[in-house]
Amino acid sequence: MKINAGEIRVGMLLEYKNDLWQVLKTQHVKPGKGGAFAQVEMKSLNKNTKLNERFRSSETVEKASLEETIHNYLYEDENNYFFMEPKSFEQIEINKKIVGEKGKLLTENLEVSVNFYDNKPISIDLPNQVSCKIKTTDVALKGQTVSSSYKPAILDNGLSIQVPPFIEAEDEIIIDSRTLEYIKKI
Repeated sequence: MKINAGEIRVGMLLEYKNDLWQVLKTQHVKPGKGGAFAQVEMKSLNKNTKLNERFRSSETVEKASLEETIHNYLYEDENNYFFMEPKSFEQIEINKKIVGEKGKLLTENLEVSVNFYDNKPISIDLPNQVSCKIKTTDVALKGQTVSSSYKPAILDNGLSIQVPPFIEAEDEIIIDSRTLEYIKKI
């Protein structure tokens, strides 16, 4: 699907120069002299290289068309995560490099959205809110309310986040899977 250069947003996938690129940064520039343009920083999903490209406002680029399906997380081995499509019970495996840090938030039967490009899985989207358990946390110090009083905590999956002072070890909390920030205590 062709889109105008002014419509490029962070996170989009573009087909450009016979490769698939994920947009990391975009900046729209209107210089005093000459036409407006979009300065776009992209990362190749296949070659793992970065590219800075300048698109004039009048140019069009090809937005990658992705197929999105719901899968349930099953288990992991040393290289892959395994998911099952709930209607057909068909299993797929996705390399840990593709999933990245989000993999630590996967729990058994968690429903995720898997994005396919040419019948090949390229990314997963977790639910926006995921529940986790606090493994360890520091003791809150009294009188520390002048600045934002958050303290470090380690979750049972190994991730380290900041939590409010009233959170203790073994507490169940909900975190935002996109930013890895504390939302609320359960």
